[in-house]
Amino acid sequence: MPDILLYILSGAGVGLAIGLTGVGGGSLMTPLLILFGFPYNVAIGTDLLYAAATKASGVAAHKRKQSIQWPIVAYLAAGSIPASLLTSYFLGAFFAEADAYEDILTRSLGIMLILTALVLLFKKVLRQKSDTPPGQVGLFFQGHAKTVTLLSGIFLGVFVTLSSVGAGAFCAALLMTLYPRLPALHVVGTDIAHAVPLTLVAGLGHLLLLGNVDFVLLACLLTGSLPAIQLGTHLASRLPAHLLQSLLAFMLLGMGVHFAIN
Repeated sequence: MPDILLYILSGAGVGLAIGLTGVGGGSLMTPLLILFGFPYNVAIGTDLLYAAATKASGVAAHKRKQSIQWPIVAYLAAGSIPASLLTSYFLGAFFAEADAYEDILTRSLGIMLILTALVLLFKKVLRQKSDTPPGQVGLFFQGHAKTVTLLSGIFLGVFVTLSSVGAGAFCAALLMTLYPRLPALHVVGTDIAHAVPLTLVAGLGHLLLLGNVDFVLLACLLTGSLPAIQLGTHLASRLPAHLLQSLLAFMLLGMGVHFAIN
């Protein structure tokens, strides 16, 4: 019972962070579960299904606002979904047990935490860059946006499956770079609409192919987080979100370096 209460409170804490900053699902939950002593593979697999469940309501909200660019979602998913399934398959096919691929998960988690932290720290710069005329590199990427979106989906499919991190803030940064004329609300809506199927498929891959999901833990996390997300969203307008995101970014950066080099 004490452990169950701890997991519910942990879910509430991460849910509050998500509501306040818009960030925190995979980037906070997975390291927290590892800190609690869960194996890397179980922490990542469980967190992927947790992320799919917590983001699902956001898709409905953005659909009502018509802030989802479904063609972009389709291009991302065309790369990410097959890449996620293949990643889970290869982990199960080439490694006899989870301990054998723990190092791959650890390094991937570190890399994605660092990238997410950098995106949060330089989010304002990225947004300003998207409002200015692009250089030669920017013109090339924007001229081949569909191809680059598909390739970005493949990258996300692999690394989200390996780390549970990247389907949120990192994907949003890619969208801002590739589609500078896309309104901020549409960036968020499109990002969430892609994140839900990606994290769901990646989580099911961990469950069905690798056995990496703890359902009791998942239920506890959702019990705490779902109401806390609503509370955090309500409080977000009263708190300095930029400062909170910066503090979160430095924390993620420290954790990312730790996982990447250890």
